[in-house]
Amino acid sequence: MSRQDRIDPATTPASSVKAAPQAPAAPAETPPKGRKKRVLGGVALIALLVGGWYGYGWWTEGRFMVGTDDAYVQADLSLVSSKLQGYVEEIPVQANQHVAKGDVLVRIEDGDYRIALEQAQAKLPTLERTLARIDAQTVAAQASVTQAEAELSAAEAALRTAQTAQVRAEGLAARKVTSQADLDDANETLETAKANRAAAVAAIKGAEAQVEVLKAERAESESNRRELQLDIDQAQRDLDHTVLRAPFDGTVANIAIEEGELVSVGARLAAVVPDHGLYVEANFKETQLAGITPGETARLSVDAFDGHEIKGKVVSIAPATGSVFSLLPADNATGNFTKIVQRVPVRIELPEGTEGLRAGLSVEVEIDRRTAPLGTAVAQALK
Repeated sequence: MSRQDRIDPATTPASSVKAAPQAPAAPAETPPKGRKKRVLGGVALIALLVGGWYGYGWWTEGRFMVGTDDAYVQADLSLVSSKLQGYVEEIPVQANQHVAKGDVLVRIEDGDYRIALEQAQAKLPTLERTLARIDAQTVAAQASVTQAEAELSAAEAALRTAQTAQVRAEGLAARKVTSQADLDDANETLETAKANRAAAVAAIKGAEAQVEVLKAERAESESNRRELQLDIDQAQRDLDHTVLRAPFDGTVANIAIEEGELVSVGARLAAVVPDHGLYVEANFKETQLAGITPGETARLSVDAFDGHEIKGKVVSIAPATGSVFSLLPADNATGNFTKIVQRVPVRIELPEGTEGLRAGLSVEVEIDRRTAPLGTAVAQALK
């Protein structure tokens, strides 16, 4: 650039100098203190709305609810155990299989028990023949009694004749009409008649005694027959117990044996969970019992149902806390006592037709005190 082209702002007129464009002015910033107030105000408003919503819910409903999450689905399942010792011959079912009442679950080898039954049954015909023999002997003994009684009648008739003859011979001998020998014969005949009568009486007693002996033998044999019949019944029961059947309709679970395994008496073999009869057992704190009474409605939220609620009904309250029935109950009469809030089991009935539940599932329970039956202490307290 030449010297002539330079423009000296000091000497150049202001009109001849073109004004340069100016940058736009920056907007005024909001004071930080005011923004914080608006944020806090919004948070406070939201908290107030949420608190009001929950407060309204508690006042209208929540204060009447008694809840616990210590609750589980229960079932009066049957533990299948062996009453006999033996080898497992067959397991015709599989785990988680549905069975009907009376279906075979386990078969135990029955060879020994079948032999025991046959041995007991084989003794019965012999005893029956013994009873028949005793009955025949009794009939014969009773006939001997009849015969002895007839002989006694004949002996008494002969005795009366001999007595008459002796009296006549004695009178004739006194009048010297007959000889002494005739009197002696009459006396001997009388004595013989008396002896024959005594023998007939003894024969009757002997025959009657024989009848009583035979009756006693029959009673003894009859007792043996009863014992033998009991042995047969016991052997039959043992044989029947080699086949374990389902006690009700349900599902087989927890099969703890294999075919060919030796099981002992009382061994747990499997379990059967019933199709119906499931219920919920909720363990409430002792401080919550004042608001619980049978007949109240319970809301059940099963974890497996993803929050789906079921309405149940309080059926009963246990007569003691769970610690009373524990294997080792706590001994509170000690110097290092620590108070622990106890829990009492409450049984809740499920509605008919409830499906999909399994024993042992976790449940959250809320009992509505407003549904307490009229006349109960809970209903009176809510008035």
